[in-house]
Amino acid sequence: MKRVVFNQKGGVGKSSIASNLAAISAQRGLKTLLIDLDPQCNSTQYIYGEGSDQLDKDIKAFFEQTLTFQLKPQGPEAFIHETPYNNLFLLPANPDVADLQTRLETKHKIYKLQEALDQLTDYDAIYIDTPPAFNFFTLSALVAAQRCLIPFDCDEFARHALYSLMDNINETKMDHNEGLSIEGIVVNQYQPRASLPKKIVAELEADSLPVLSAKISSSVKMKESHNVSKPLIHLAPNHKLTLEFIDLFDELHRD
Repeated sequence: MKRVVFNQKGGVGKSSIASNLAAISAQRGLKTLLIDLDPQCNSTQYIYGEGSDQLDKDIKAFFEQTLTFQLKPQGPEAFIHETPYNNLFLLPANPDVADLQTRLETKHKIYKLQEALDQLTDYDAIYIDTPPAFNFFTLSALVAAQRCLIPFDCDEFARHALYSLMDNINETKMDHNEGLSIEGIVVNQYQPRASLPKKIVAELEADSLPVLSAKISSSVKMKESHNVSKPLIHLAPNHKLTLEFIDLFDELHRD
């Protein structure tokens, strides 16, 4: 299964959600690939830790190759790295990948990521982290994926932006990828005792939006996890926040 984690709004937990779900997937014995398309490189640094900026084969190198004619181009496996965790592999980000965007758009390379992922048939699960913008790279991810997870933080501005976001996803489905579906909205930084988050979630559910039952609460444990570059399932497997991610993973795999 190929999942993209996407929201045009920054700071909603895309990298944390993509990385921790990928880590749980790998811990469950599934051969799992995490792809980092975000120039901020958060997922790359989170999973790989120190030395992540020394990885020479990355997403920029992958896209650069598509812009040049080569008789024997390297396959997607050439850009994938092992991580410190069994069954978890990484196609790392590069802070300069955005420099290629105009050339990639001009050369109509929007399907190159999809073509690459179609070759990676030995992976049980693929998670794609995206930039906080609807641009060439997020569109490439939506074209390549089967399902889309939408992280959501509970404020009124985010709620209004959510409808535009879903319109973009559905337009991509119609124009480029009829197999794409919105798997669900992941409520992040949830405070169950506060009235506003409960009100906003209730409004989303009243509008028949696909809000997932599993919600991710706010916890300092996430920052600790980032600081030591260790996903929660490995840092604190019995912590409340880890168990919430496990509940989310299980909800996504019930079918």
